[in-house]
Amino acid sequence: MVDTWLGPTFCNTLPLSFPTCTRILSSSFSSSSSSMATSPSQQHHHHHRRCYSNPNPPHPHPQPALLVFSGGTAFNGVVEELKNFTTRVAHVLPVSDDGGSTAEIVRVLGGPAVGDIRSRCLRLSDQSTVEALAVRNLLGHRLPLDPLQAKSEWYSIVEGDHFLWKGVSKPYRETIRAFLVYFQSQILCRAEESFCFSNGSIGNFFFAGARIFFQSLDAAIFLFSRVSDIPPESLVLPVISTNDRLTLGCELWDGTIIRGQNEISHPTSGTMELIKKESFSAPALPSKIKRVFYMSSEGKNLLHEVLLGIGEIISSKSCLKVLVLNGTRDRETNGFSASCFVTAITDALNRTYGEPNNRLQNPPSHYINTLLVPRNGEIPVDVDCLAAQGIFDVIVVDSLRDPKVGIIYDPRSLIRSLVDLIDRYMKSQVNGLIDTRR
Repeated sequence: MVDTWLGPTFCNTLPLSFPTCTRILSSSFSSSSSSMATSPSQQHHHHHRRCYSNPNPPHPHPQPALLVFSGGTAFNGVVEELKNFTTRVAHVLPVSDDGGSTAEIVRVLGGPAVGDIRSRCLRLSDQSTVEALAVRNLLGHRLPLDPLQAKSEWYSIVEGDHFLWKGVSKPYRETIRAFLVYFQSQILCRAEESFCFSNGSIGNFFFAGARIFFQSLDAAIFLFSRVSDIPPESLVLPVISTNDRLTLGCELWDGTIIRGQNEISHPTSGTMELIKKESFSAPALPSKIKRVFYMSSEGKNLLHEVLLGIGEIISSKSCLKVLVLNGTRDRETNGFSASCFVTAITDALNRTYGEPNNRLQNPPSHYINTLLVPRNGEIPVDVDCLAAQGIFDVIVVDSLRDPKVGIIYDPRSLIRSLVDLIDRYMKSQVNGLIDTRR
């Protein structure tokens, strides 16, 4: 899935203006020349190539505040580098991951899927001490794929004699183990469901134990954040705060309803298997996706449209609104160009195909004003169509090839592009303030 950034915002300032032609901006470490972005009047006539001579740019003071909408996997590779730039980030994550050990937890114990939230908390966790690393390794550990070996290792962890407990002090040990034991007790209460520990995430088990104990997803996030010691100014937020079981669903243009994130993105035979996106193949969807929503556990009622109410908030803000485009194709976006992604996001935020009385009419530029694309990515960047949508700022970012998923962003290059964007935006806002006060 694509990722979206918002921020920073100046109060009582004019919105950032754009030239009338599309600019392709390149951020490259290999560039031998360097130039700063020119003034708006110059930007009508020139493309700009920027390179960065300082491998560790200093923190802006104060750190900018960002809001990130993302999935739980792709953006994780950027989080470590982002922490070096700013920790004032609110991460909004889905509760729809129905694969792996998350699916098994939801099947047996119900509740929302917490895998994406747990994964992001771990990426944000402290690594500065021996104990912090030990806690991170424990909560990030996965059990073996073999069910018998997985169950044996799980019992060793619950009983407290596994080597992963080494380096974890007694207060942390007792806190974490208490919720693992509580999770185990809930599994035993539902023995008829025969829980499978294969490839189970210890962090997911801890998270599920806390959520069930407190009967609150927010409380479980708070506890996990404190135990894993994420920066206090970093927030991890579920897109919907609920203690109920929800499933992601979509309606295709041919009227078909598909239930479950896995069934939409990468349907499997139902067995526990690891997905390698680059080599994974599945039949194409019979039709393109019309809209996405959360469904009840029975699949009968459409409970929540995704991002209900968010369109109003995003469109009202005068700030950078950055779409981080995929590097590879997904099953659900097969055949999409960059402008197709923009249209899909705009339709979702406008609730174009939802209830008539809830629809908005905002243009794409109210939701996205900057596009980041990976170099050599698979998604065609149709700059003329983007310009017609009001998006003129397109930045090419260095990429890497991951053997599991294909083309991904080089994390350093991505964050440096973001640093440059924010710096340029803040300067334009300051200049705008000066001009209005003359």
